[in-house]
Amino acid sequence: MKLRWGILGVARINRALVPPLQAADRHELLAIASRDAGRAADAAKQWEIPRAYGSYEDLLADRDIDVVYIPLPNGLHATWTIRAAEAGKHVLCEKPLALTVDEVDRIQDAARRAGVVVAEAFMYRHHPQTLRVRELVAAGSLGTIRLVRGAFTFSLTREGDPRLDPTQGGGSLWDVGCYPVSFARFVLGEEPVEVFGWQATGATGVDLTFAGALRFPSGALGLIDCGFGAPFRTHVEVVGSDASLVVPHPFKPGAAETILVARGEQVEEVRVTGADLYLGEIEDMADAILLGQPPRVTLAESRGNVASLVALLGAAHAGRPMAV
Repeated sequence: MKLRWGILGVARINRALVPPLQAADRHELLAIASRDAGRAADAAKQWEIPRAYGSYEDLLADRDIDVVYIPLPNGLHATWTIRAAEAGKHVLCEKPLALTVDEVDRIQDAARRAGVVVAEAFMYRHHPQTLRVRELVAAGSLGTIRLVRGAFTFSLTREGDPRLDPTQGGGSLWDVGCYPVSFARFVLGEEPVEVFGWQATGATGVDLTFAGALRFPSGALGLIDCGFGAPFRTHVEVVGSDASLVVPHPFKPGAAETILVARGEQVEEVRVTGADLYLGEIEDMADAILLGQPPRVTLAESRGNVASLVALLGAAHAGRPMAV
């Protein structure tokens, strides 16, 4: 059986997901929608997608669509994920899945009532490199974990970008800071109990630079920084009592990556081979829908990440630590 997909929106990130959808055996890209019928038609022509719709509602009404991909601005994720679930569609939604814990709970309720799979599109979670880091930490290769440090920055210069709009869930923490927070929670296998954050805001009021600290029940600490006003940089370091581990390309790993494990002056290279970065998340959806396996990024995990991000922003606004 092939899963027939529809895309809500003509966002630029579609360029990453369309090729694997059109190449993978268990998937068929059937339709794309925009609130502008002309833009939908142009996108359909560019990508050779059979159907184009001038509204999101029309795509959701298409009975041939099994799965919907949602790459809309952050502030629209929860609304259209819920509407898609209510229409009986499985959903792969871009991160962040929602902007409040209550929204995640409503998504979970809608998915349960409709009997559909909903997953957050953290593509890095499906790469073998990420899984290998988790294995090394869980096996005790680094000793007791003391610190996880992660960063994700890039230069955002396009005026009017939704990521600068406070009414649409704008800000660097929601856009890219969600990655190091997610990574720390995943490799540690636990949720933070307390966080603190600092931010530097821009003209629209959203954070252009954010730095945060997270305290975990095990005693491990997390440090993250993210921003829209610095060169592109991604980095994760996991520090244990016996060794430390560095991941040079944690969030957008390629087909061949190298993890560095340092024990004193000895540095071991752990090489990892992976497939197309975005193929993993659509194959995970196929396994969940067709085989009944739980998605790799469960709604419980998404809820934990959203709770952490909300607490970090709350701490930055209040100027004091916040419980998660």
